[in-house]
Amino acid sequence: MKYDLAVIGAGPAGYVAAKKAGGAGLSVLLVEGRKLGGVCLNEGCVPSKTLLQAAKTYYHALHGDAFGVEADGVRFNFEKANAHKTQVMDGMRNGIAGLMKKSKVKVVFGQATLSDGRKVTVDGETHEADNILICTGSSPTRPPIPGVDGDNVVDSTGILELEELPSSLVVIGGGIIGCEFACFFGSVGIPVTVLEALPEICPTLDPDLARTLRGELSKKNVTFHVGAKVEEITEAEVKFSLDGESQSAEAGLVLVATGRRPNVANLGLDDLRVDYDERGGIKVDDRCATNVPGVWAAGDVTGRAWLAHAASRMAEVVVHNITGRADVMRYDAMPSVVYTSPEVAVAGLTKEQAEERGLKVTTGKIPMTINARYVAEHPGERGLCKVVVEEGTRRLLGVHMIGGACSEMIFGAAAMLETELREEEIDEIIFPHPTTSEVMKDVFMAVR
Repeated sequence: MKYDLAVIGAGPAGYVAAKKAGGAGLSVLLVEGRKLGGVCLNEGCVPSKTLLQAAKTYYHALHGDAFGVEADGVRFNFEKANAHKTQVMDGMRNGIAGLMKKSKVKVVFGQATLSDGRKVTVDGETHEADNILICTGSSPTRPPIPGVDGDNVVDSTGILELEELPSSLVVIGGGIIGCEFACFFGSVGIPVTVLEALPEICPTLDPDLARTLRGELSKKNVTFHVGAKVEEITEAEVKFSLDGESQSAEAGLVLVATGRRPNVANLGLDDLRVDYDERGGIKVDDRCATNVPGVWAAGDVTGRAWLAHAASRMAEVVVHNITGRADVMRYDAMPSVVYTSPEVAVAGLTKEQAEERGLKVTTGKIPMTINARYVAEHPGERGLCKVVVEEGTRRLLGVHMIGGACSEMIFGAAAMLETELREEEIDEIIFPHPTTSEVMKDVFMAVR
């Protein structure tokens, strides 16, 4: 059978594209190698955030004195937390399956191989399509460290398959994934050591946010060593050097969180003559089109904006263009969140990024502690809100926050950036009181 669209990969890009295209009346084939939902639902975003919420609940129960909540005998039941995680994942997969059925999408499980003529072969059966969307995601990478293949070493997928908590954890890599898992294990009482090769954790964040996050996580059984060079992993420890001095950290378990690579192997991209490289992924333009007409790519496989919601938006752009609606990707307003406690949420440019583009900017920042709602709900926690504004036009260029549940209000900042609001226009927006979101209005006093 020939389809209007064949989608390879059923993650946040794939199932969104299939649903949208099917809803628009297109005949759609969706091919998935493992489980509906992709890495995000089965090995990343959803299970890790479910566990992080469990750890947050436990941590709040232990530290409820400030609210007058005194609990005795509080313990963390990892088995029950895992059961809840599995229940959430199963429910979401069933939901996606229902959406595919409703949108009349043909779902096939197996390894897809692409060939010339926009053909898709799965388990010996070949399908044809007017358009092919490749969204096969990414996989964790492992650096060439002696001992990295040991039984006590896991990646971000393997650590979610644990059935019991380790005695201690060493995280190699202080990026977003490493910090989130450090927060989870540290919050439930497991000693955690994070080894980061760069001078600061989460190097893509505004420096003020990264420093604040490191300080807050240090209160939760997490020890950081920045500028550390990992030399060897053994059965009981990780050896590293810091400022030329050899050190070691006890490791009941080692998590390698040093990045991800696009899944481009064994797809037939060479036969299809699609332009790609193994590290950077499939090359696409701002419509997510490849160099081959009728072949598109979205999500991690493109090496652009390694975020589930970015993948979904890229999928929407593809379907819009296929169905005749001109649309392009805009990355400058893309929100991003680190789901630690406290959370980090950002959208837009940092001061450094803006200046690299030749823009003249001013910045302003305020502590979250000037906000009544924040102080009431997060005693003892440090947070801040920072904005980047273009000089002259007073156009908002970036919003950077750490503290509380800032993930739930960063969409407002993204909307301001998408619509290119100026400072005076934001000043006219009414924010409900008392809410932590008011910091996004109050911070402009610091800019002035």
